[in-house]
Amino acid sequence: MDDGKKQQILQIAMEVFKEKGYTAASMQEIAEACGMAKGSIYKYFPSKEDLFTEVFVACHQAMFDQAREMDIASRAYNLPPKERLRQNIQFQLQYMLENYFFMFEFKELPIKENEKFIVAWKKKRVTLLTWHKDCFLEAYGTRIESYVWDIVTIFRGILREYLSHSVQKVIALPMSDLAGFIVERIDAIVNDMLQSSTKPILRETHVYFNDLNPVDAQTQQQSVRDFLYSFTIKVQELAKPEPIRRELLDVIGLLQKELDQEAPNQTLVHVFTTYLETVPELRPFVRQLNLLL
Repeated sequence: MDDGKKQQILQIAMEVFKEKGYTAASMQEIAEACGMAKGSIYKYFPSKEDLFTEVFVACHQAMFDQAREMDIASRAYNLPPKERLRQNIQFQLQYMLENYFFMFEFKELPIKENEKFIVAWKKKRVTLLTWHKDCFLEAYGTRIESYVWDIVTIFRGILREYLSHSVQKVIALPMSDLAGFIVERIDAIVNDMLQSSTKPILRETHVYFNDLNPVDAQTQQQSVRDFLYSFTIKVQELAKPEPIRRELLDVIGLLQKELDQEAPNQTLVHVFTTYLETVPELRPFVRQLNLLL
Protein backbone atom coordinates (compact mmCIF):
# COMPACT_ATOMS: atom_id res chain seq x y z
CA MET A 1 0.00 0.00 0.00
CA ASP A 2 1.28 3.48 -0.92
CA ASP A 3 1.95 5.20 2.45
CA GLY A 4 2.40 8.54 0.69
CA LYS A 5 -1.06 8.30 -0.84
CA LYS A 6 -2.54 7.26 2.49
CA GLN A 7 -1.01 10.31 4.20
CA GLN A 8 -2.37 12.52 1.43
CA ILE A 9 -5.88 11.13 1.97
CA LEU A 10 -5.57 11.71 5.73
CA GLN A 11 -4.51 15.34 5.24
CA ILE A 12 -7.28 16.11 2.77
CA ALA A 13 -9.89 14.24 4.82
CA MET A 14 -8.87 16.30 7.84
CA GLU A 15 -9.69 19.51 5.97
CA VAL A 16 -13.00 18.13 4.64
CA PHE A 17 -14.10 17.00 8.10
CA LYS A 18 -13.18 20.41 9.53
CA GLU A 19 -15.19 22.20 6.86
CA LYS A 20 -18.22 19.90 6.60
CA GLY A 21 -18.35 18.12 9.95
CA TYR A 22 -18.45 14.37 10.43
CA THR A 23 -22.05 13.75 9.40
CA ALA A 24 -22.11 15.97 6.30
CA ALA A 25 -18.72 14.89 4.94
CA SER A 26 -18.97 11.98 2.50
CA MET A 27 -16.39 9.54 1.19
CA GLN A 28 -17.34 10.72 -2.31
CA GLU A 29 -16.38 14.32 -1.46
CA ILE A 30 -13.13 13.22 0.13
CA ALA A 31 -12.28 11.03 -2.87
CA GLU A 32 -12.97 13.89 -5.29
CA ALA A 33 -10.83 16.27 -3.22
CA CYS A 34 -8.04 13.66 -3.41
CA GLY A 35 -8.47 13.36 -7.19
CA MET A 36 -9.34 9.67 -7.03
CA ALA A 37 -12.34 7.40 -7.53
CA LYS A 38 -14.54 6.69 -4.52
CA GLY A 39 -13.82 2.96 -4.83
CA SER A 40 -10.07 3.59 -4.60
CA ILE A 41 -10.30 5.30 -1.22
CA TYR A 42 -11.86 2.16 0.27
CA LYS A 43 -8.63 0.29 -0.50
CA TYR A 44 -7.03 2.42 2.20
CA PHE A 45 -9.95 2.93 4.58
CA PRO A 46 -12.83 0.39 4.74
CA SER A 47 -15.35 2.98 6.02
CA LYS A 48 -15.85 6.64 6.88
CA GLU A 49 -15.61 5.66 10.56
CA ASP A 50 -12.17 4.10 9.97
CA LEU A 51 -10.99 7.14 8.03
CA PHE A 52 -12.20 9.58 10.67
CA THR A 53 -10.59 7.50 13.44
CA GLU A 54 -7.21 7.56 11.68
CA VAL A 55 -7.51 11.32 11.08
CA PHE A 56 -8.34 11.77 14.78
CA VAL A 57 -5.28 9.70 15.78
CA ALA A 58 -2.99 11.52 13.32
CA CYS A 59 -4.16 14.94 14.51
CA HIS A 60 -3.44 14.18 18.16
CA GLN A 61 -0.19 12.35 17.43
CA ALA A 62 1.07 15.41 15.57
CA MET A 63 0.26 17.54 18.63
CA PHE A 64 2.09 15.19 21.00
CA ASP A 65 5.11 14.96 18.67
CA GLN A 66 5.37 18.74 18.32
CA ALA A 67 5.00 19.20 22.08
CA ARG A 68 7.84 16.72 22.64
CA GLU A 69 10.10 18.57 20.20
CA MET A 70 9.25 21.90 21.82
CA ASP A 71 10.05 20.50 25.27
CA ILE A 72 13.45 19.27 24.08
CA ALA A 73 14.21 22.70 22.61
CA SER A 74 13.14 24.57 25.76
CA ARG A 75 15.35 22.35 27.89
CA ALA A 76 18.29 23.03 25.57
CA TYR A 77 17.76 26.76 26.24
CA ASN A 78 17.52 26.00 29.98
CA LEU A 79 14.21 27.83 30.36
CA PRO A 80 12.69 27.96 33.88
CA PRO A 81 9.94 25.36 34.58
CA LYS A 82 7.17 28.00 34.80
CA GLU A 83 8.14 29.41 31.41
CA ARG A 84 8.10 25.91 29.93
CA LEU A 85 4.61 25.48 31.39
CA ARG A 86 3.48 28.75 29.79
CA GLN A 87 4.92 27.68 26.44
CA ASN A 88 3.22 24.28 26.68
CA ILE A 89 -0.14 25.92 27.39
CA GLN A 90 0.34 28.45 24.59
CA PHE A 91 1.18 25.68 22.13
CA GLN A 92 -1.81 23.61 23.19
CA LEU A 93 -4.18 26.58 22.94
CA GLN A 94 -2.97 27.42 19.45
CA TYR A 95 -3.00 23.83 18.19
CA MET A 96 -6.42 23.07 19.65
CA LEU A 97 -7.83 26.31 18.26
CA GLU A 98 -6.64 25.37 14.77
CA ASN A 99 -7.90 21.77 15.12
CA TYR A 100 -10.86 22.34 17.38
CA PHE A 101 -13.18 19.95 15.54
CA PHE A 102 -10.94 17.00 16.46
CA MET A 103 -10.38 18.11 20.06
CA PHE A 104 -13.83 18.12 21.64
CA GLU A 105 -15.50 15.09 23.25
CA PHE A 106 -17.70 13.87 20.34
CA LYS A 107 -20.69 13.32 22.61
CA GLU A 108 -23.25 14.06 19.88
CA LEU A 109 -21.65 12.28 16.93
CA PRO A 110 -22.47 8.74 15.79
CA ILE A 111 -18.71 8.03 15.64
CA LYS A 112 -18.71 7.73 19.45
CA GLU A 113 -20.44 4.36 19.07
CA ASN A 114 -17.62 2.98 16.90
CA GLU A 115 -15.38 0.56 18.83
CA LYS A 116 -12.17 1.51 16.98
CA PHE A 117 -12.82 5.17 17.68
CA ILE A 118 -13.50 4.54 21.37
CA VAL A 119 -10.16 2.69 21.69
CA ALA A 120 -8.35 5.58 19.95
CA TRP A 121 -10.16 8.15 22.10
CA LYS A 122 -9.21 6.35 25.33
CA LYS A 123 -5.54 6.22 24.30
CA LYS A 124 -5.64 9.93 23.45
CA ARG A 125 -7.22 10.79 26.79
CA VAL A 126 -4.62 8.84 28.79
CA THR A 127 -1.75 10.46 26.85
CA LEU A 128 -3.21 13.96 27.26
CA LEU A 129 -3.86 13.53 30.98
CA THR A 130 -0.32 12.20 31.51
CA TRP A 131 1.12 15.14 29.57
CA HIS A 132 -0.83 17.64 31.69
CA LYS A 133 0.16 15.89 34.92
CA ASP A 134 3.86 15.88 33.94
CA CYS A 135 3.74 19.58 32.98
CA PHE A 136 2.42 20.61 36.39
CA LEU A 137 4.70 18.31 38.37
CA GLU A 138 7.67 19.72 36.51
CA ALA A 139 6.55 23.31 37.13
CA TYR A 140 5.65 22.94 40.82
CA GLY A 141 7.56 19.89 42.01
CA THR A 142 6.61 17.02 44.28
CA ARG A 143 4.87 19.33 46.76
CA ILE A 144 1.73 19.22 44.57
CA GLU A 145 1.67 15.43 44.10
CA SER A 146 -1.41 14.93 46.27
CA TYR A 147 -3.23 17.75 44.43
CA VAL A 148 -2.02 17.12 40.90
CA TRP A 149 -5.23 15.57 39.54
CA ASP A 150 -7.36 18.35 41.00
CA ILE A 151 -5.02 20.87 39.39
CA VAL A 152 -5.14 19.03 36.06
CA THR A 153 -8.95 18.91 36.18
CA ILE A 154 -9.27 22.62 37.00
CA PHE A 155 -6.80 23.46 34.23
CA ARG A 156 -8.66 21.35 31.67
CA GLY A 157 -11.91 23.10 32.54
CA ILE A 158 -10.29 26.52 32.16
CA LEU A 159 -8.63 25.48 28.90
CA ARG A 160 -11.84 24.12 27.41
CA GLU A 161 -13.95 27.16 28.26
CA TYR A 162 -11.48 29.74 26.97
CA LEU A 163 -10.95 27.68 23.81
CA SER A 164 -14.71 27.61 23.28
CA HIS A 165 -14.87 31.40 23.63
CA SER A 166 -11.95 31.78 21.22
CA VAL A 167 -13.60 29.51 18.63
CA GLN A 168 -16.83 31.51 18.91
CA LYS A 169 -14.80 34.72 18.45
CA VAL A 170 -16.10 36.03 21.78
CA ILE A 171 -12.54 36.89 22.77
CA ALA A 172 -9.71 37.99 20.52
CA LEU A 173 -6.52 37.65 22.50
CA PRO A 174 -3.11 36.37 21.40
CA MET A 175 -2.64 32.82 22.68
CA SER A 176 0.61 33.89 24.35
CA ASP A 177 -1.33 36.40 26.49
CA LEU A 178 -4.08 33.90 27.26
CA ALA A 179 -1.48 31.29 28.26
CA GLY A 180 0.15 33.80 30.62
CA PHE A 181 -3.25 34.61 32.13
CA ILE A 182 -4.01 30.92 32.69
CA VAL A 183 -0.62 30.25 34.30
CA GLU A 184 -1.22 33.13 36.73
CA ARG A 185 -4.64 31.72 37.66
CA ILE A 186 -3.24 28.20 38.14
CA ASP A 187 -0.42 29.68 40.22
CA ALA A 188 -2.98 31.27 42.55
CA ILE A 189 -4.95 28.02 42.82
CA VAL A 190 -1.83 25.96 43.57
CA ASN A 191 -0.61 28.41 46.22
CA ASP A 192 -4.04 28.46 47.87
CA MET A 193 -4.18 24.66 47.98
CA LEU A 194 -0.75 24.43 49.54
CA GLN A 195 -1.30 27.21 52.08
CA SER A 196 -4.73 26.02 53.18
CA SER A 197 -3.72 22.32 53.19
CA THR A 198 -7.11 21.54 51.72
CA LYS A 199 -8.01 17.88 51.23
CA PRO A 200 -7.57 16.64 47.64
CA ILE A 201 -10.75 15.55 45.84
CA LEU A 202 -9.51 13.48 42.91
CA ARG A 203 -7.29 10.43 42.73
CA GLU A 204 -5.66 8.96 39.64
CA THR A 205 -8.31 6.24 39.50
CA HIS A 206 -10.99 8.92 39.01
CA VAL A 207 -9.67 10.92 36.10
CA TYR A 208 -9.76 8.40 33.27
CA PHE A 209 -13.54 7.97 33.32
CA ASN A 210 -15.85 9.83 30.96
CA ASP A 211 -18.97 9.38 28.82
CA LEU A 212 -16.98 7.19 26.44
CA ASN A 213 -15.31 5.35 29.29
CA PRO A 214 -17.95 4.75 32.00
CA VAL A 215 -16.94 4.17 35.61
CA ASP A 216 -16.51 0.52 36.60
CA ALA A 217 -18.43 -1.09 39.47
CA GLN A 218 -15.42 -1.20 41.82
CA THR A 219 -14.66 2.51 41.41
CA GLN A 220 -18.33 3.40 41.81
CA GLN A 221 -18.51 1.37 45.03
CA GLN A 222 -15.45 3.15 46.39
CA SER A 223 -17.00 6.53 45.52
CA VAL A 224 -20.11 5.56 47.49
CA ARG A 225 -17.95 4.56 50.47
CA ASP A 226 -16.09 7.88 50.33
CA PHE A 227 -19.38 9.77 50.16
CA LEU A 228 -20.85 7.87 53.12
CA TYR A 229 -17.73 8.76 55.11
CA SER A 230 -18.43 12.45 54.36
CA PHE A 231 -22.05 11.79 55.32
CA THR A 232 -21.01 10.50 58.77
CA ILE A 233 -18.92 13.63 59.37
CA LYS A 234 -21.93 15.79 58.49
CA VAL A 235 -24.09 13.81 60.97
CA GLN A 236 -21.48 14.24 63.71
CA GLU A 237 -21.61 18.01 63.15
CA LEU A 238 -25.41 18.22 63.38
CA ALA A 239 -26.85 20.34 66.19
CA LYS A 240 -28.90 17.39 67.40
CA PRO A 241 -29.02 15.48 70.72
CA GLU A 242 -26.41 12.74 70.98
CA PRO A 243 -28.96 9.84 70.87
CA ILE A 244 -30.36 11.13 67.55
CA ARG A 245 -26.91 11.52 66.01
CA ARG A 246 -25.95 8.04 67.19
CA GLU A 247 -29.11 6.58 65.65
CA LEU A 248 -28.41 8.34 62.33
CA LEU A 249 -24.85 7.00 62.33
CA ASP A 250 -26.19 3.49 62.97
CA VAL A 251 -28.48 3.84 59.96
CA ILE A 252 -25.57 4.97 57.77
CA GLY A 253 -23.59 1.97 59.02
CA LEU A 254 -26.45 -0.39 58.11
CA LEU A 255 -26.78 1.30 54.72
CA GLN A 256 -23.05 0.86 54.08
CA LYS A 257 -23.23 -2.79 55.07
CA GLU A 258 -26.14 -3.39 52.68
CA LEU A 259 -24.47 -1.56 49.79
CA ASP A 260 -21.35 -3.69 50.26
CA GLN A 261 -23.40 -6.77 49.40
CA GLU A 262 -23.00 -8.26 45.93
CA ALA A 263 -26.72 -7.69 45.32
CA PRO A 264 -27.99 -5.02 47.76
CA ASN A 265 -31.61 -5.27 48.86
CA GLN A 266 -33.11 -2.19 47.20
CA THR A 267 -36.07 -2.14 49.58
CA LEU A 268 -33.72 -1.89 52.58
CA VAL A 269 -31.63 0.76 50.83
CA HIS A 270 -34.81 2.76 50.21
CA VAL A 271 -35.88 2.40 53.86
CA PHE A 272 -32.51 3.63 55.14
CA THR A 273 -32.28 6.61 52.76
CA THR A 274 -35.91 7.57 53.44
CA TYR A 275 -35.20 7.62 57.18
CA LEU A 276 -32.10 9.79 56.68
CA GLU A 277 -34.16 12.16 54.53
CA THR A 278 -36.44 12.94 57.48
CA VAL A 279 -33.64 15.20 58.75
CA PRO A 280 -33.86 18.42 56.65
CA GLU A 281 -30.13 19.14 56.89
CA LEU A 282 -29.35 15.73 55.38
CA ARG A 283 -31.71 15.89 52.39
CA PRO A 284 -29.13 17.31 49.94
CA PHE A 285 -26.74 14.51 50.96
CA VAL A 286 -29.43 11.87 50.41
CA ARG A 287 -30.27 13.26 46.97
CA GLN A 288 -26.60 13.18 45.97
CA LEU A 289 -26.26 9.65 47.35
CA ASN A 290 -29.23 8.53 45.24
CA LEU A 291 -27.51 9.94 42.16
CA LEU A 292 -24.35 8.00 43.02
CA LEU A 293 -26.37 4.81 43.37
